[in-house]
Amino acid sequence: MRASATVVLRALAATLALSIPAAMPGATTVAWAAGLPDYAPFREGRFLRYLDAEPGGGIDRVPRIGLSFPGSERRLSADLDSGSTGIVVAAAYLPGFDRLPSQGPGQLTYTSSGRQMIGQWVVVPVTLSGKEGASVTTEPMPVLAVTELRCLDHARDCTPRQMPEHIAMVGVGFAREADRQSQGTPDRNPLLRVAGGEGPRRRGYILSPEGVHVGLTAGNTRGDFRALKLDRRDDGADWKATPACLALNGAAPAACGTMLVDTGVPAMFMTVPPAQAAGAEGTLPAGTEVAIRAGTAQDGFELYRFTVGGDSPLAPEAIHLRVSPERVFVNTGFHLLNGYDVLYDADGGYVGFRRR
Repeated sequence: MRASATVVLRALAATLALSIPAAMPGATTVAWAAGLPDYAPFREGRFLRYLDAEPGGGIDRVPRIGLSFPGSERRLSADLDSGSTGIVVAAAYLPGFDRLPSQGPGQLTYTSSGRQMIGQWVVVPVTLSGKEGASVTTEPMPVLAVTELRCLDHARDCTPRQMPEHIAMVGVGFAREADRQSQGTPDRNPLLRVAGGEGPRRRGYILSPEGVHVGLTAGNTRGDFRALKLDRRDDGADWKATPACLALNGAAPAACGTMLVDTGVPAMFMTVPPAQAAGAEGTLPAGTEVAIRAGTAQDGFELYRFTVGGDSPLAPEAIHLRVSPERVFVNTGFHLLNGYDVLYDADGGYVGFRRR
């Protein structure tokens, strides 16, 4: 069981002393924003408590959310995954899926597990619900009805199957198109397709260890968020990934690239250059200090650090290390939520971190 929010805060306060020097050449640029836009005009927000929310306010497993479709009384318990974009569900869970309006064949690949979902994009309204009965319903939107499960070479957790069962995942991430998810576009993010309401809506969400706030309002954005203003992708279809810098055992200069806060995995996936890895392969040895900064070395802020093998509630269950001179990347896993609420503003292009 993970520590309570109070213990998290104390541990975080004791460790936030990160200072990372100059960035690697070619690092992504970003404007550091001291705060967020004014959300006072927006009141359309709903809090969905995870179906498996922990009483103590921490998170130690992939969060789950209710998922249902018209014509079925069944409510699925689905993974809420900020590491992908789009709803994927076993075709058997979609009543009459072959008679629904279709956008044609589709696929989404999950590189952390090596699983590839193959099926049809069908158009249907979706209802997402929380532990206490709160819910939101989308306008008709694309959902991937999965008819085949394939496995990538060297997949970590995958068994190929035809007409697979027990698949239900709600992908709410952004900037995922380049990671074998070319079809994971913003129009397939259900948290950005919510229907109804009586006033203007600011599309976005806040991930916490207890649940997700759907829609940004003056109320749910209160507190001390530290935020980054993202750049648009060149095609204008989505925002670019969150920039970040990594330093292992204080090695300088820091390696700067991008970061993903992924609620779908308990482990950390890290790619660093040889100078940072210092001979490590596959994973990092116990005692290694990992320091992560949001933004670039010039524009950004200290986020968190932990020691591999230590007892920080923000530390992942495991670290999968890849050494490459061509890319710098860290997937934090869901344990970061033990120290921060994480905001994504899809309309304005902001990410924010509110210390718990």
